[in-house]
Amino acid sequence: MDFQLEEPDDMSHTLTVQWTITPVTAPRPFLACSRCGGHRPFTCSGKTRLNANGRRLDAWLIYRCAACEDTWNRPIFERRNVANVDPEALAALQGNDPGWIRQVAFDIEGLRQCTDRIEEFADCHVERRVMSGTTACTRLDIVLVAAQVSSLRVDRLLSTELAVSRARLTRFEAGGLLTLVPEARKGLQRPIRHGSRIVLDLSAQDDRAEIAARALLAS
Repeated sequence: MDFQLEEPDDMSHTLTVQWTITPVTAPRPFLACSRCGGHRPFTCSGKTRLNANGRRLDAWLIYRCAACEDTWNRPIFERRNVANVDPEALAALQGNDPGWIRQVAFDIEGLRQCTDRIEEFADCHVERRVMSGTTACTRLDIVLVAAQVSSLRVDRLLSTELAVSRARLTRFEAGGLLTLVPEARKGLQRPIRHGSRIVLDLSAQDDRAEIAARALLAS
């Protein structure tokens, strides 16, 4: 997805990059396990179950207890008339389509309807794309694309991908050298959000070329 950005006055000295962030590990609900006799995390198996009763369908996403492999069927829909099921969803269920299953597995809002305790993971893959500029810059503008909800915090993302300590990032923010758009209180500590921007003023940093290079290439 491309973004239309407002051009800054120092455009010739700005490197603008787009980071597409894909979470790696799906959230795990904590549920009462009948075998273990207590609450355990359940992991998505990547398999679905589809049952038909006349014209009505039931569909579930199958999870397994991380301790004993007992199963839990997460409802996708129940007792739904086949005419009211999206054809693409029905085809995905019939074929156990990995991409479609992934979307459901990462639907944390849907999971919250089943349990009040969910284990989230911050591991992710970052794909980089240059939108304009070069590493000979004094300003770095990072546009985030995050189609799936992630618990990854902004400071952890930047620290990992730019090899800049969290303490230094905090100093940048306090000194007005790091800006998040839209602005948010304690923005560095908040989870990343689709469509947000992170702007870094690197003009006074001796290692600005190295930071810019890391914004383009995975370490």
